[in-house]
Amino acid sequence: MKKFLRKNAWNNEGTFDNPDLFWYAKAVAEMQSRKLDDPTSWWFFAAIHGENIAGDPKEGIDWNTIKTPPKVPTSPIPSKSIKDKYWNQCQHQSYYFAPWHRGYLMALEIQIRAIVIQLNGPKDWSLPYWNYFGGEKENKIPPAFTQQLLADNTPNPLFVTERHGPDNDGNIYIKLFKDGKPRVTQNCELKTVYTGKLNCFGGPETEFSHYGTLFPEESLETNPHNFVHNDVGGVTVGNEGIMSDPNTAALDPIFYLHHCNIDRMWASWNAKGNSNPSQAEWLGGPKEIGEREFVMPWIDGKEWVYTPNDVTDLNSLDYSYDDLKTKTEGLLADNAVQRLKKLGIPIPESIQLADDTMDNNDKPTELVGANQGSFEIKNEATNTKVNFSDKVLKKVSKSFLKASAQELPDRIYLVLENVKGNVNANTLEVTVNDQHAGFISLFGLRNASLGDSHGGRNGLSFSLDITNIIDELHLENDLDTINSLDIAVTPDNEILADAKITVGRVSIYREKQ
Repeated sequence: MKKFLRKNAWNNEGTFDNPDLFWYAKAVAEMQSRKLDDPTSWWFFAAIHGENIAGDPKEGIDWNTIKTPPKVPTSPIPSKSIKDKYWNQCQHQSYYFAPWHRGYLMALEIQIRAIVIQLNGPKDWSLPYWNYFGGEKENKIPPAFTQQLLADNTPNPLFVTERHGPDNDGNIYIKLFKDGKPRVTQNCELKTVYTGKLNCFGGPETEFSHYGTLFPEESLETNPHNFVHNDVGGVTVGNEGIMSDPNTAALDPIFYLHHCNIDRMWASWNAKGNSNPSQAEWLGGPKEIGEREFVMPWIDGKEWVYTPNDVTDLNSLDYSYDDLKTKTEGLLADNAVQRLKKLGIPIPESIQLADDTMDNNDKPTELVGANQGSFEIKNEATNTKVNFSDKVLKKVSKSFLKASAQELPDRIYLVLENVKGNVNANTLEVTVNDQHAGFISLFGLRNASLGDSHGGRNGLSFSLDITNIIDELHLENDLDTINSLDIAVTPDNEILADAKITVGRVSIYREKQ
């Protein structure tokens, strides 16, 4: 029997009638009253994820410039050894993303619970989750986070001024659809492989990665994680919302409820029978390969050094969720079957479609074609053309000719390479030959474009599965006659005058099935 049960923040209409939110607010207020150099303070925990206390303009929001509330301190600074040990740890664009954030949530939760108990609150308090996929209204931020005052007329510690929303108008919600097209999704739950470069659930294999370079197609971090950050934070002239910048995101109390839902989705993915990595480099964390360790402040002045292996199995931890269901059960097999039917490939009754008919990252990839040169994203559609290699395109065509239920045709991916910029809060829509290919969130872009990032100024790269578009070309007998694809990239929200976003290259890859 688990000690602690994490529940939906929208219980009791997401108001302070929900005791989980009421006591969360009380404890957050206490943590916010503590000094920056106190490892149990709200500000110290935010800096564990990422910080820009020094205020270097090129690194984004200066903590000094954040509009109150909250009133964010920038002193006293802890010693260099403490900063080097704890701060700027968050793992992004990495297969450590899910386990690092799980440990981070556990460390924050135990601090909050200790305060709740001191305030004579429930001894079994647990962090609630914001399930923005839960229904018609639940994609909106719970009302407890939008009222400025509590019932006793004291300031609401869960209220943040710099939340601008996906439309940059202060309406805070998750834009699940755009013009009828799915935008923020749970499609990551359809993956059957944890680690990979183009197509996986958990992210690419990395070392310690405090902001990396690659976002695989619809991984847990790519979608929904990144989109929710930017939809809450948004941007206004001269300033991004604090959830839009990784160096300030954990200052917003909604951050932890968002990540609690991300953690719930990982637990749901495991509950479906999917496996986490088993190699020592993942289980032992970056410390296993001589990199920085994962460490959190604990209660009573202690510290907790942990690895993915310590948090990989929800059954071994002391908490659970009241609901691990998602709305994607069964869709993986349906997608494989429907592709076969669409292509007119017979499906013997006796055949069992294996997981690797959809995604197996051991399979080789090969460049099919690329555009010529980099380009800047403007507020209107930016167009470019990807020219194909005749030799490689023939391999794609051949994969259709010999296709069967045992060997599906190649999967095709579009990759936006070396996307760079000085903003994080924009999202982009990509079309191929005027057909919608997908949306991309640029959360983390600024950090990845800086010289001291793990990417070394290479920016971010994003992959989109465009297999369905290539299948259509095959069915229309156009695949053997075309020599290029027309690509258009259009901002989903306004690119402001002081922002610059560039794409280094657009490429197309085949993955042999």
